[in-house]
Amino acid sequence: MRTGSPSSNGSQSEEGSSSSDHQQPQQVAQEQEQQLHTPTHAHAVVPAATSEEILAEYGSSLKLLECNSQVAELLTILRDKNTTRSDFKFYADRLIRLVIEESLNQLPYTHCDVETPTGAIYEGLKYRSGNCGVSIIRSGEAMEQGLRDCCRSIRIGKILVESDANTHEARVVYARFPDDIGSRQVLLMYPIMSTGNTVLQAVNVLREHGVPESCIILSNLFCTPMAARTVVNAFPKLKILTSELHPVAPNHFGQKYFDCI
Repeated sequence: MRTGSPSSNGSQSEEGSSSSDHQQPQQVAQEQEQQLHTPTHAHAVVPAATSEEILAEYGSSLKLLECNSQVAELLTILRDKNTTRSDFKFYADRLIRLVIEESLNQLPYTHCDVETPTGAIYEGLKYRSGNCGVSIIRSGEAMEQGLRDCCRSIRIGKILVESDANTHEARVVYARFPDDIGSRQVLLMYPIMSTGNTVLQAVNVLREHGVPESCIILSNLFCTPMAARTVVNAFPKLKILTSELHPVAPNHFGQKYFDCI
């Protein structure tokens, strides 16, 4: 399926100024303007949400990557303004791989017996049905290689969501999927969720193409509480896997990853 064509640079501002089925453009614009003018303190410490807090507020559909020391270091490096671009991309790819691996763990499996070279029967598992990835252009494309590294020859679709400069209304201008996407499990890839509105539009397009809400797993690196509430309330059956729930999203991710700054 194709709607329009991708923009010349294939990018957009991270969660720029989108609207959703549940929010009016004027309301969204006012909320974003308020965020932009909210004073921030250079040395203020804003804690990330814990797994227990997430379960209590958002339910089981939102899962947090286990924050061990390795993950905490990766999150720190990616947020550090002094991190060089080469280091940023290297450590971003490491975090992406961890998130993709855990996202694949959320897929449905079925029992599968195989015969080993010794003639013994091994009781194992295999994916229950076909899978595919869908990246939200452009920042979501940073996660494509991580998925390919884990799933050989997996098919990957693309969605481009842009925001109207005047109304702040989000619209899908380009989408390309496998013809049988409605029968697949979909890993929707988008690294930064500040408002959740871009993801809402992407999920709506997937549903229009026959993908059940329960068959979509959102693979995400950084998510704000506002974005989590927006997506969970709109699509309670959708699964979200993120590495961190934090009020301050590193919205420079896409630009730095693709060396645009």
